[in-house]
Amino acid sequence: MDRTFQTSDGAHLVYSVTGEGSPLLLLPGWSQSAAMFRNQIDTFSKSHRVIALDFRGHGQSADADHGYRVSRFARDVHELLDHEEIASLSALGWSMGASVLWSYIDLFGTARLRSLIFVDEPAAVMHQPGMDDEAVADAGAIFDATSLGAIAAQIVGADGASVREAFVGSMVTKAIDPALHRWIVAENLRVTPQAAASLLIDHASLDWRDIFRRIDRPVLVFGGMVSHVSVRSQRWIASQIADVELVITNAEDGGAHFMFLERPEPFNAAVARFLSRRD
Repeated sequence: MDRTFQTSDGAHLVYSVTGEGSPLLLLPGWSQSAAMFRNQIDTFSKSHRVIALDFRGHGQSADADHGYRVSRFARDVHELLDHEEIASLSALGWSMGASVLWSYIDLFGTARLRSLIFVDEPAAVMHQPGMDDEAVADAGAIFDATSLGAIAAQIVGADGASVREAFVGSMVTKAIDPALHRWIVAENLRVTPQAAASLLIDHASLDWRDIFRRIDRPVLVFGGMVSHVSVRSQRWIASQIADVELVITNAEDGGAHFMFLERPEPFNAAVARFLSRRD
């Protein structure tokens, strides 16, 4: 069932609540919608109260003229938990959604978080000042500042839709169903070019390497063998967390960035095992 609420800064957000039981929050990635989790909602709503959020300007949530920052999205999550009167939950963040969880932890701590699932997000998307080659590889940094700025400029340019389509194309396996690929691109393009570019700059510029040793909750980390996010970065993140499980999916199990959508069965099975031990 879809619900709406208004944030403290006036944004109107849409989220779904499906099933009953222990709450499980699902947070999507950059310029993607909560609909990406359709297979997880179907599976886990049989045992959990599944909450899937469309960030401002994403999916079914209304466009906003402000707030396209990871820290504001984290605040939105905090306000959603208050709105739904949730005291404790598990949370899954995919791609930028993991960054939103890291920002949430940085701002609000882990008191309301029972367990956490991070899916295929670098510790730092952009090369940070002072990084040597080893640090770049550990963090999984993809862009330097110049290339990041160039991509953002292309997104707001005349060929922005084609740029975003190609960007998404680099994140899926070669075996993806063409109709599924087209749908993923269409969901991405629902976010306005200016909002997508602004959010990309903010999200990619953040460095989360200092957050992981402060996470005092059980964590499941997913990486993909054929993802554009390096497996090394996911192994490094896992090495920093005290109570952690690591799953690396291969190409046959959809082991690219949209692993949970291309091949939901092995992904859901790993999540179910983790939650069964943590709920």
